[in-house]
Amino acid sequence: MGSIDANPAAFEAFGATGVDGFQPLNAEDVRSYLHKSVDFIYDYYKSVESLPVLPGVEPGYLRRLLQSAPPTSSAPFDIAMKEVREAVVPGMTHWASPNFFAFFPSTNSAAAIAGELIASAMNTVGFTWQANPAATEMEVLALDWLAQLLRLPASFMNRSTGGAGRGTGGGVILGTTSEAMLVTLVSARDAALRRIGSDGVAGITRLTVYAADQTHSTFFKACRLAGFDPANIKSIPTGADTDYGLDPAKLLEIMQADVDAGLVPTYICATVGTTSSNAVDPVGAVADVAARFNAWVHIDAAYAGSACICPEFRHHLDGVERVDSISMSPHKWLMTCLDCTCLWVRDTHRLTGSLETNPEYLKNDASESGTVTDLKDMQVGVGRRFRGLKLWMVMRTYGSAKLQEHIRSDVAMAKMFEDAVRADDRLEVVVPRNFALVCFRIKPRGSMTEQDADEANRELMERLNRTGKAYLAHTAIDGKFVLRFAVGSSLQEERHVRSAWELIKKTTTEIIKGE
Repeated sequence: MGSIDANPAAFEAFGATGVDGFQPLNAEDVRSYLHKSVDFIYDYYKSVESLPVLPGVEPGYLRRLLQSAPPTSSAPFDIAMKEVREAVVPGMTHWASPNFFAFFPSTNSAAAIAGELIASAMNTVGFTWQANPAATEMEVLALDWLAQLLRLPASFMNRSTGGAGRGTGGGVILGTTSEAMLVTLVSARDAALRRIGSDGVAGITRLTVYAADQTHSTFFKACRLAGFDPANIKSIPTGADTDYGLDPAKLLEIMQADVDAGLVPTYICATVGTTSSNAVDPVGAVADVAARFNAWVHIDAAYAGSACICPEFRHHLDGVERVDSISMSPHKWLMTCLDCTCLWVRDTHRLTGSLETNPEYLKNDASESGTVTDLKDMQVGVGRRFRGLKLWMVMRTYGSAKLQEHIRSDVAMAKMFEDAVRADDRLEVVVPRNFALVCFRIKPRGSMTEQDADEANRELMERLNRTGKAYLAHTAIDGKFVLRFAVGSSLQEERHVRSAWELIKKTTTEIIKGE
């Protein structure tokens, strides 16, 4: 059989694809489109403060503004950009706005945007080390850098801090906290099944998992996905006596009762900075309880883990050397855009043992040598983005001092807001402030009942949000409707917090007066 080169006519049957054909990566187009996109981003950040934080659109609005069928013919890039400006931007909830106080922040930075842009342009799929050595090693390096900032024990690092060989632990960058919970739940499940000598998953109905009732709802979803019986997913009540953190004595009591009933304690999720109240579960004490039952302990530090790069907050992670895994999300509070959740485990083999795949087409000398960890084996899927670059860019560009300054500034602004609330006798701080979240509400006074107070607080939130000048969210604590004021948007300054406070005071006065 002759070579293809020997029969050039074979190509002619498929038509020519010369310089006039479709070239989606034409270098001049790349330069032009990206320059226009960068100009758009510049204009967006310059103007976002003046835009309503919540859009005034109705469901289905976008379909009415843009054509409902996909275009057949090409159009100038400027047309797409015009539609972005005129149709997409007006329908955005502006998380980048300095007047956004609703959920935990979704921070960003020039360095992160640049890293994301470069990684997207390279468009690598680094499922194995060989598939992209730089992407794998950059992720490993960035995770080890961040682990050092958090003062995690060397057992969680891909390489010991002394550089003397590979340890048992390591990390991986995932998309969300949900994924971190899911992969560690699966690993803990498999370890528990082996421990009780179960054939396959036959014994899964005996396995139990535990978390405080303040734990994010995604944990309970991940438990179901991992196959745990909903009856064995234990939500442990918390209260004001522990500042809504997990009570180790209550945890021990429940776990022992489960053992006495023939169940197998398998996994405990401890949270550092819960979504509703910013509660902190006592990591060391929880680990002590778990050790009695050989249960896996995972720390969800998605939000507040970022604060632990500051020495004054690091004590919230005391006891971390005795847990099995910890995750935190730099895309929340460490200036690294979505998506970026960092997961560290003390023993990567427990993770890869449950998640690894080894098809023939991915086999290579580096993987089989045992000197590298293929990050595909520490996540649910196989394909993966080059997430490590933007995280490294943030740490390399700003350094730990500026990142700590960013955290401390947000905490100081939150304390300023908290002090203002406490000084207003119409309002109350519902739980002690941790980090940069203040939970507050209009408190009952005079003939106002708790139900009346709930209605007043709901009205306060809705009026604030309708103005477009601020966006707050709510939660329920001890059955009460509570407003959450979360400081931390990348563009926020003290003047934005003060402006929001003045708006809250004015609106509270109008509600109490019945206006």
